[in-house]
Amino acid sequence: MISQHRNKIFRNAVVITGLSAAITFSGAVSARTTQAEIDGDAASTGDVLSWGMGQQGQRYSPLKKINTGNVKKLVPAWSFSFGGEKQRGQEAQPVIKDGKMFVTASYSRLYAIDTKTGQELWQYDHRLPDGILPCCDVVNRGAALYDDLVIFGTLDARIIALHQDTGKVVWRAKIDDYKAGYSFTAAPLIVKDMVITGVSGGEFGVIGRVEARDAKTGKLRWIRPSVEGHMGYIWKGDKKMENGLTGNTNATWPGDLWKTGGAATWQGGTYDHETDLIFYGTGNPAPWNAHLRPGDNLYSTSTLAIDPDTGKIAWHYQYTPNDGWDYDGVNELVSFNIGGDKLAGHADRNGFFYVLDRTNGELKNAFPFVNKIDWAKGVDLKTGRPIETGVRPGDPTKSKDGKKGDVVFVAPSFLGAKNWMPMAYSPDTELFYVPANEWGMDIWNEPITYKKGAAYLGAGFTIKPLNDDYIGALRAVDPKSGKIVWEYKNNAPLWGGVMTTAGNLVFTGTPEGYLKAFDAKSGKELWKFQTGSGVVGCPVTWEQDGEQYIAVPSGWGGAVPLWGGDVAKKVKYLNQGGSLWVFKLSDV
Repeated sequence: MISQHRNKIFRNAVVITGLSAAITFSGAVSARTTQAEIDGDAASTGDVLSWGMGQQGQRYSPLKKINTGNVKKLVPAWSFSFGGEKQRGQEAQPVIKDGKMFVTASYSRLYAIDTKTGQELWQYDHRLPDGILPCCDVVNRGAALYDDLVIFGTLDARIIALHQDTGKVVWRAKIDDYKAGYSFTAAPLIVKDMVITGVSGGEFGVIGRVEARDAKTGKLRWIRPSVEGHMGYIWKGDKKMENGLTGNTNATWPGDLWKTGGAATWQGGTYDHETDLIFYGTGNPAPWNAHLRPGDNLYSTSTLAIDPDTGKIAWHYQYTPNDGWDYDGVNELVSFNIGGDKLAGHADRNGFFYVLDRTNGELKNAFPFVNKIDWAKGVDLKTGRPIETGVRPGDPTKSKDGKKGDVVFVAPSFLGAKNWMPMAYSPDTELFYVPANEWGMDIWNEPITYKKGAAYLGAGFTIKPLNDDYIGALRAVDPKSGKIVWEYKNNAPLWGGVMTTAGNLVFTGTPEGYLKAFDAKSGKELWKFQTGSGVVGCPVTWEQDGEQYIAVPSGWGGAVPLWGGDVAKKVKYLNQGGSLWVFKLSDV
């Protein structure tokens, strides 16, 4: 068997006495999740149907029963343990429908939970084979809801659709070969009755791509590679047809390097109804050793705007041409409107915040959102290209021993000014709330050749903190002026998602274990709660029976303790975990 299913009733919940009534789940069959409901997710308050709390990814809720005036009365309603010894990083965002919460956990697990009581309804454990090759911890970032299905991906590059009421497998599909380095950790995106996914594995020389499947059956609709020179495909019924090359072979890649070019689409995508475009970020080109691949190496470190009907690229924007520092461009593109302009915001790992016209990808503004950027002194607003300083690791073939190129120090580090952790945007304040990190790295190049299933970096590195008193910084960013309106500094790196609400609140977690609430306008810290392990998941909020609830997964892990160098040593005291916390206003 590829997977293992366990159906357990009412397990693992701890209800805080006096704060939440123990109401037994009725067992009623869930109403089907329609595409119209998914399209309206950002405005609805009784559910959370998609990653990003709406397909545009703003992570904004119109709920305001919990607000700056009463947030201090926020208390736990219940807590749920993911159980067992499978802890590690818990980076998920829960989704919620009809009194059921669906949340993924490390090692490709999925739980269905009664939102009122915290009782487990069922659990699905994917049976992972030996030899999986996850780059950056055994995380999973969430599931998608469609019709009567809950759909998520696995570390061995599978996609699984389960029945929401029973947890039984309805369909499963293979994305690619895990032995070649492919995996899948992002939350799927539902667009026009299709489930949209990417691939993880850029550090193994895979070929990034975005693909669409029929959400009811799992059958492929189209595939769009993200490395120039590879053919796209579209299905007409059961017939597979060529759908045009991505770019032009060897236009920006030398020789055969495009065949193992990376550009993995390992973060989840967003969708904008107004332009009818899917936005997917692409990762670093492979290998890291940039002197081997002169040219821009399209379409790595970019945002791709894809037509969901045709699977063709409508436009692209590249953040870091010929990337030599692992500045993946996968971070989310968040749609927003100001003064009638259809815009989109992107906080890149390379340290710059970009404002694009989302109808055509034209650059409108670009500015730093961290204090130290060594690799470039700015972005040319006319050409859209970075103004590089020349700080690149040296060619190892030109060194004395031919084994290690010149070491350079550069900021940000390859873990980025902002990594995967999603930011939030408030249409009330017209500000983005960005979880940033201030760190740099020593980096050098080494000789490398491609071998299937082996790491394909060609670089070495050591990450170093830039300040004694903080690494993480939650920053309120004005996309019009480029100014930092306020910031909250945190000792450890910030690695969890952000949420904002009409209650003038911003929520995010810290590796030290706290879920915190801030005033969205001033940045004043208003409330915090210790969850027992690092919070690197994404908070959500919804309304049920007249009350507003907030939920967040807790469990320290992810890339920082695995790849963080001197930073990892600084935070090695932090404990792993695996739980979900739900909060509501106290009755007293």
